[in-house]
Amino acid sequence: MPNLCTRRALLHTQPACLSSFRSSKELQPLEQYPDIEVLHNPPEWKYVERLLPPTLVPAPVAKPAYPSGWQPATADGTAEGYLVARTKNHMVPVYLQTRFRGERRITVVRRIQGNIWALEQELREVVQRARNGKICATRVNELSGQIHIHGDYVDILREHLKSKGF
Repeated sequence: MPNLCTRRALLHTQPACLSSFRSSKELQPLEQYPDIEVLHNPPEWKYVERLLPPTLVPAPVAKPAYPSGWQPATADGTAEGYLVARTKNHMVPVYLQTRFRGERRITVVRRIQGNIWALEQELREVVQRARNGKICATRVNELSGQIHIHGDYVDILREHLKSKGF
């Protein structure tokens, strides 16, 4: 059994494994590498394009009902005076923030345009109905277009906004 110094010496003399830069070949002169030809827009490019991820999220295909329960946005916000815009993935922007190791839960509604105070009053009434009339605390940030509601009401508010067409 080799001692520790001998083992270290053996490790440094053997080539490195798992594609280390020490085991790579050194850079050769350019004349030794094969010439390549760069083709712009060859006919085979359509097969490569199928494998590349799309640059934009495509518009959803219109169906009478979706299996996941998702609904496309139908309202433009002119009747209510406010608009809750969908995200780039066509989802309703209602999120849950947890703080203090999950002790504080805050529901956040984002991407609000227009009369944010009218939407805050409406959402507060929806949450108070869910809480059997108990008052809930809210905070409105006009500059960022967000409403913060203390508690976990993500599902209730998401369904309410979907039913309104947002």
